[in-house]
Amino acid sequence: MAGLPLDRVDGWVGAAIERGIRSHHKRRLRRRGMEEAITPAPGGWARTGEFVPRAGCRVELLVDGAHVLSRIADAIAGARSHVHLAGWHFDPSFELEPEGPALRELLADAAERIDVRVLAWAGAPLPIFHPDRREVRQARDELVRGTRISMALDAKERPFHCHHEKLVVVDDEIAFVGGIDLTRLGGDRLDSSEHPPRDGLSWHDSCLRLEGPVVADVGRHFAMRWNAVANEPVPEPAAPAALAEGVEAQLVRTVPERLYESCRDGEWTILESYLRALRGAERLVYLESQFLWSPEVTFVLADKLRHPPSSDFRVVVLLPAHPNNGEDDSRGQIGLLVDADRGSGDDTARFLACTLYQSGPGGNPVYVHSKTAVVDDVWLTVGSANLNEHSLFNDTEVNVVLRDETLAREARLRLWAEHLERPREEVDGDPTQVVDELWRPLAEEHYERRKRDGWADGKLTLLPGVSRRAEALWGPLNGLLVDG
Repeated sequence: MAGLPLDRVDGWVGAAIERGIRSHHKRRLRRRGMEEAITPAPGGWARTGEFVPRAGCRVELLVDGAHVLSRIADAIAGARSHVHLAGWHFDPSFELEPEGPALRELLADAAERIDVRVLAWAGAPLPIFHPDRREVRQARDELVRGTRISMALDAKERPFHCHHEKLVVVDDEIAFVGGIDLTRLGGDRLDSSEHPPRDGLSWHDSCLRLEGPVVADVGRHFAMRWNAVANEPVPEPAAPAALAEGVEAQLVRTVPERLYESCRDGEWTILESYLRALRGAERLVYLESQFLWSPEVTFVLADKLRHPPSSDFRVVVLLPAHPNNGEDDSRGQIGLLVDADRGSGDDTARFLACTLYQSGPGGNPVYVHSKTAVVDDVWLTVGSANLNEHSLFNDTEVNVVLRDETLAREARLRLWAEHLERPREEVDGDPTQVVDELWRPLAEEHYERRKRDGWADGKLTLLPGVSRRAEALWGPLNGLLVDG
């Protein structure tokens, strides 16, 4: 290969690594009888997991901490039977509302009259990662000391991975599934949708509030994990009745193999759901994620961009400017998708990657922690899973998927109105036109202004990629080195 341009060598090496990772994952799932999860047909519901779509569900999208956390606090305060919480980390002093009670006070008060169970990741075995085992034990001791709260720490993680899902179940009647943790570790989640200037990062996140039969599936998943690590078993959750005028919703998850006896072969229905939706996409893919470096996902997106299914096909992704770990692996994959877009054979720009900043002088980044996707205004998912190999193969994660035109479209419009800082009616047009005439010009204008002046009058900002050199390979290599 001597004498070849370095970018061509990079391209060959990168493509070989990505093919190897996809082949490795296909073999891994085939051994467990789950190959359909990584090679599904386009469209439809996930078929390889435990939970089927449930009719008669009521679903509400909650966006950003001020909206999400107050609703969670109200549900816990009004609980009549029990409250179950599962998360990556819990901070006993975390306030769910401005000047409201801390998490410890809220749960301790509820535990005086009902059962309160908290299931947390046990923390990283080595103190070079956070939270580590010692930090989590300290948080547990502070949370439960002098209260009736039951708390279990789950150390059944795969090496270098964690329990990442974020769930709240109240009375087996209401559940919250999303991306927001009840902690300040890594950033302050209590932020409004305006993301006004404040010290440090602002925070963008999302969550679904659920009622109806799907709540029992959330409860069953919690019970599976709780019963595996705690001394007291959780009774089988009662299934709420189907609600009139409800919609179908499906609980999907990542559960690696050999962690829990009742799910010994594992489950990868989040991966399956994404691949079904992306392979079937015709006009629009909109993604919000903390990371975007899964070769399985970027391979499908790149193929769609090189061979667009329609002239008005667009892909818009919203990512953090600087993820808090992973060496910003997503930026290399953005470069690959930009290259794929240029290889479509025409001059139409179909791919756009953006991030968010606080508006005005001194504005800090808005940390995009939301894990939300809309495809063709028909398919919607919200949950805890990022678009990387950790979330799709190796961490425990939970999402909810909806195939409902009204909910999917309303979710997109709610998010686009926030990010574009426009009234809903101004973004309620043809999605392709809104991307071309609002998203792209605003993102590019604010990016140039930030480069020139250090700030811009607006949140939305272009997120450039990097060339396919070492940076483009960090994400796939990360997945290869820590996967098993």
